[in-house]
Amino acid sequence: MARILNYGSLNIDHVYSVPHIVRPGETISTVGFKDFPGGKGLNQSVAMARAGAMVFHAGRVGNDGGFLKEILVANGVDCTWLKNSEGPNGSAIIQKDKDGQNAIICYAGSNGEISPAEIDEVLSHFREGDILVSQNEISNVPYLIEMAGKRGMRIAFNPSPIDDTVLHMDLSPVSWLVINETEGYGLTGEEEPEKIVKNLITRYPAMAVVLTLGEDGSLYCQGDTILRQEACHFGVKDTTAAGDTFLGYFLGTYELEGDVKEALDMAARAAGIAVSREGAVPSIPRGEEVR
Repeated sequence: MARILNYGSLNIDHVYSVPHIVRPGETISTVGFKDFPGGKGLNQSVAMARAGAMVFHAGRVGNDGGFLKEILVANGVDCTWLKNSEGPNGSAIIQKDKDGQNAIICYAGSNGEISPAEIDEVLSHFREGDILVSQNEISNVPYLIEMAGKRGMRIAFNPSPIDDTVLHMDLSPVSWLVINETEGYGLTGEEEPEKIVKNLITRYPAMAVVLTLGEDGSLYCQGDTILRQEACHFGVKDTTAAGDTFLGYFLGTYELEGDVKEALDMAARAAGIAVSREGAVPSIPRGEEVR
């Protein structure tokens, strides 16, 4: 089994339950508040581990985020290459409305302190055929992907949030690009799912694109292969970790089974369960719940 290295973010999520997502110039009162462990990196590592994969998490944890490492370790994630920072941890302010939809603002904190030298040291422990997973919530992502590609690692990239860094990146080393419709529009200017994946596959013919479509399921495209996966509906309470759960179970299952259709099906079921629960990490199901 190949090893999966998630060089990813660790956040403390401050979740505000609101009647609706706040509009510009508007002040509203929250109807509830909770802190949760989160960050796309943390969520994805937990999801991959719960899917049964061998996962290593690299990155940085702040002086207030020690409990995040404890969560990773408790879920069987190897944290050998997770470093400590003296400053505050990364965090996110999340608005969650009555329908479970959300709006998120991220503060990089310790996630923004990852240097090229650290990246080189961590990658030296991995080999051709291993998998790198990353998001756009840490520093020096273009360098990370370039160096992992030169080592022959397979790369899964979730370019969230979309910013100028992502828009100017060379994505040719990426094996799997996992995006939602908003990210797809940001990368291509297209709104229709089929046009999004066609645009990306035309530019990067060796890449597989996994486009998540919320309640409409997902679309997988690699070369001439197009697969559609229906969503699994178990009710909606909180969509915060839906995409991270999908990515984690897709990669974890694919690495174990080697079958894209099975990986998409498991990912859909896991994401469907996740949105029926509150929180990020607490919502991610375990393998026995999904199979």
